[in-house]
Amino acid sequence: MRGRRIRFNLVNLFLWLLGGGLLAFAAFGSFLTLVEGRIQPSQWQSLVIAGIALGSVYALIALGYTLVYGILFMINFAHGEVFMWGAFTAFFAATALNDAGLMVSNPVLAFFLVLATSMLVSMLVAIMLERIAYRPLRGAPRLVPLITAIGASLFLQYTARGFYGSGVRAYPDYTLFDGTISIGFLSLSVKQAVVILAAVGLMLALYVFINRTRTGRAMRAVSEDKDVAAMMGINVDRIIVTTFAIGGLLAGAAGILYTLIFNQVLFFMGFLPGIKAFTAAVLGGIGNVIGAALGGLILGVVEQLGPNLFLSGYGVPSPNQLKDVIAFSVLVLVLIFRPSGLLGRKENT
Repeated sequence: MRGRRIRFNLVNLFLWLLGGGLLAFAAFGSFLTLVEGRIQPSQWQSLVIAGIALGSVYALIALGYTLVYGILFMINFAHGEVFMWGAFTAFFAATALNDAGLMVSNPVLAFFLVLATSMLVSMLVAIMLERIAYRPLRGAPRLVPLITAIGASLFLQYTARGFYGSGVRAYPDYTLFDGTISIGFLSLSVKQAVVILAAVGLMLALYVFINRTRTGRAMRAVSEDKDVAAMMGINVDRIIVTTFAIGGLLAGAAGILYTLIFNQVLFFMGFLPGIKAFTAAVLGGIGNVIGAALGGLILGVVEQLGPNLFLSGYGVPSPNQLKDVIAFSVLVLVLIFRPSGLLGRKENT
């Protein structure tokens, strides 16, 4: 027992040294960048706004992870592919509407039709995942659904490749969202404003739904104790399907907002945003809806701002190419210093 305690303490010491080293590296790099004035104030502003827009997308995807974890205590690693299927399928709807001239004659209607297509497809994929892959394993040990989720992720990726091809597809341009907006000293593109406002609106709608509706209260009851909820007359299966459906709807909306930023879809496009959204959920506190939204926004800003702030001072020639390293370093630091996340509850062990 004593030897085991010593080994455990050594592991903790190594992790804390690693985390402290990463923080010291980032702090010193930030100091060098700021002292040398390598980045202009207007560039900082652009990076922060881009980070908030990207973080809004991460937050919507992260909500799907945190909702499912809050109900089933499992990580749905196929959720990134739910996001991908909506955006990729909606590409063909957008192309058809563009060919029909609706993108020009009625761009608002065209956009909402594309958005509805993405949300509907993602919702259906999420429901099928729950019904086919996860429900038969509901009583199994936690490792079994986790492995199943990884398998489902690969299945959805390569099914999309088979149906839609392996090439990168570019969305038709939404001329409706061209231009920029100035708010005081801030200047941002219309697309960024739409992404931020739409994401905030959806997150507020989810918060109201969970806290103010009968189904939302039932979801909270099922997350506390499924057996007691069933005894109180709540249909647990229906609530779980509803949870997956809501996560799918949010992922589908995130897919279209993502295309406003990057304008491209690919069968593999759900992997990195999905993992980063999971990182955001862990950062905010997995299972906490507000935490997932907050974690997504923080991660987006850190991913956009961090490479330039932390690495430019060291003379790194292309710091933005290392933004994924920065994002996943955040996950490492969270797991070392606060495994429960910013707003998560510590679990008793």
